[in-house]
Amino acid sequence: MPPPPITEEPDDEEWLVTYADAITLLMAFFVMLVSFSKIDLPLFEEVMSGIQQEIGLGEAKETTTTEVKTKIEDIVFQTGMEQIVEVQKDTRGVTIEIGSAGFFKPGTAFIKEEALPLLAKWSEVLTDEVYKYFLIEIEGHTDDDPIHTEMFPSNWELSAARASAVVRQMITGGVHAFQLKAVGFGDAHPKVPNRDIDGNPIKVNQAKNRRVTILLVPMDNKLKETFISLLVDERIAEEERKRRAEEKARQDETQKRVQEAEQENQEQQRIQENMDALEAEERQQGF
Repeated sequence: MPPPPITEEPDDEEWLVTYADAITLLMAFFVMLVSFSKIDLPLFEEVMSGIQQEIGLGEAKETTTTEVKTKIEDIVFQTGMEQIVEVQKDTRGVTIEIGSAGFFKPGTAFIKEEALPLLAKWSEVLTDEVYKYFLIEIEGHTDDDPIHTEMFPSNWELSAARASAVVRQMITGGVHAFQLKAVGFGDAHPKVPNRDIDGNPIKVNQAKNRRVTILLVPMDNKLKETFISLLVDERIAEEERKRRAEEKARQDETQKRVQEAEQENQEQQRIQENMDALEAEERQQGF
């Protein structure tokens, strides 16, 4: 007796519908999480660098944030300002803390001459094509000793003026205003207590609290695109101004040549008229 024919059971693929629905829901859930989250760019850079090293894509490279920190520190040592400047890296980016005593004249917002080369070199780094995509927040801080002058009625004005002075100096060094922000905190954010439990001032602590902090924060992609678009618009506007200036210069040169030609023609006509008048006078005398 021959064996019964083998019959194939129909494929039941209904499970695929449920699986696809689950995957879609998971994707939507993770998209929602990402949309609500704030990406920590410095930490993200470190993680990506570590992943590349672990999966064998080569040695871990220095992140842009780390490179900036290294360059900023090198400049501090080159200018001999390591006693008053401290550079650190945290989850926000690079933090540069500057003691006010070494940077500003007491009770003023005038930057000392010896501090200007440091800011100039930092500005040079932060205008480099590789390192210019950082937001630069300058914070001014004071101790709790009150100040009452015509220019600075309180520590709020003094701290804001010092932060603004650093901003202006960096703009002079070529840093774009889009990147910069100046904030004055007065004595509201001390690093250490200004006074002991009896209310007596602690001079060493007050000196630590008189400071300017520069925070370098990497731009996210959206802000970076906005900045690049602004730079392109400014470049186009600058080229248009240059083109108009060159066109005006050409027009002025052409007009000048036309006027010179007209003056020369007028001079020749005057000379010819004088010669004709002399010839006419000679003929009359000849008769």
